[in-house]
Amino acid sequence: MIIQQLTIYTGRLKEQIEFYQHLLGLSLMAKTETSAEFKIGHTILMLLENSSATPYHFAINIPANKDEEALKWLKQRVKILADNGHDLIDFKSWNAKAMYFYDSDKNIVELIARKNLKTEMNEPFNQTHFLGISEIGLSVQNIEETYLAIKAIKELSIYDGNFDKFCAVGDEQGLFIIIDQNKKGWFPTNDFANTSNFKISGDINLEFQNGQIKRY
Repeated sequence: MIIQQLTIYTGRLKEQIEFYQHLLGLSLMAKTETSAEFKIGHTILMLLENSSATPYHFAINIPANKDEEALKWLKQRVKILADNGHDLIDFKSWNAKAMYFYDSDKNIVELIARKNLKTEMNEPFNQTHFLGISEIGLSVQNIEETYLAIKAIKELSIYDGNFDKFCAVGDEQGLFIIIDQNKKGWFPTNDFANTSNFKISGDINLEFQNGQIKRY
């Protein structure tokens, strides 16, 4: 599942532009008084101003062989969110390694090197090696209902987890990370998982609004 565009909301647009454009060095594709668009590999990240916005979790794929390099690069720019003292987290069952950090909105952003994708690169790591957004988190009251609502729009398989407290839906190019808000927070900080509205387009076009999945 390729995510061509992810639209999220921010109460700190100016700070987010500073973070993504100047701290991480991403290309600012468009900007208005209430919005900004950044290129992240094959994905456009659109930020829309909304004073009531709440934090998100999303992930960005990086080359399969660049986890150690990416961690060094990232540490020069942000504080890493560790898990039990580990800055680089080995997800053995996913054959992937990941690192986490906050942006200016306290969104938990993840860089993940998925070994199965065979996306190795030889050049020294930098922001141009962000391959695309590959995960967006959904905090819900009923995982199964949310999964079925997504499946009604596009036939997607469960990648990992179940309907109890965590379910990853899609594939390694694009995953919906669905969690039960009453049973789980966002990894690795266990931050409260808000039901944060977003829109997504690409292989699937949908809107997550007030905890409900809608086609658009």
